[in-house]
Amino acid sequence: MLVGHIAAAMVGKRVEPKLSFGTLVLAALLADVLWCVFLLAGIEHVQIRSGLGAANYIEVFEVPFSHSLLMDAVWAALFAGIYFWRRRYIRGAVVLFAMVLGHWLLDFVAHKDAMPLAPRLSLHVGLGLWSSVPATIIVEGGLWLLAVIIYLRATRSNGRAGVLVFWIVFLLLTLAWFNNIAGPPPPNPSTMGISSLIFFALIVAWAYWMNRLRAARGSD
Repeated sequence: MLVGHIAAAMVGKRVEPKLSFGTLVLAALLADVLWCVFLLAGIEHVQIRSGLGAANYIEVFEVPFSHSLLMDAVWAALFAGIYFWRRRYIRGAVVLFAMVLGHWLLDFVAHKDAMPLAPRLSLHVGLGLWSSVPATIIVEGGLWLLAVIIYLRATRSNGRAGVLVFWIVFLLLTLAWFNNIAGPPPPNPSTMGISSLIFFALIVAWAYWMNRLRAARGSD
């Protein structure tokens, strides 16, 4: 998933307004950020073939340390633990734990027989939502639109920038998501790790910026 993870962060902002939207997005995308790092380090591997949509052009998806259920639980505990150590706020730590671990659940829905349970276990699971573009548009796209409504109702813009920047990035993310589920494979798979890392870093930076441009309602 792509917008599904950001949608989870938007809902998280409604559940716990004290958390920065940037921190929520970082938590929701942490597994993907780690995947980029492990891919660049040669620890994890992805092989691409021809076809349209990630469900068809990803041939090998070896991601046991960034996307297995066990390791995502470990990363969730570390992320939430660091937050609690710095902020001493248990509710926020719990929400962030759920956000990191929830990445596995959303990817379990999206990918077919691709999500590992733990490193060195051969069993991989997944429901394969992304195998059907219409179903993905309905389910993940519906979640995306619902989350946007929830986020906009939970926050208020501090000026025009809070409206303009939000909708510009919303459109860009929607286009990137549709290209993921229905478009061609990356033109240069060898640079996938660094290009994806830059992409995720920009999304997180945007989310931290939005946290300054859009305040939680009732925060005054």
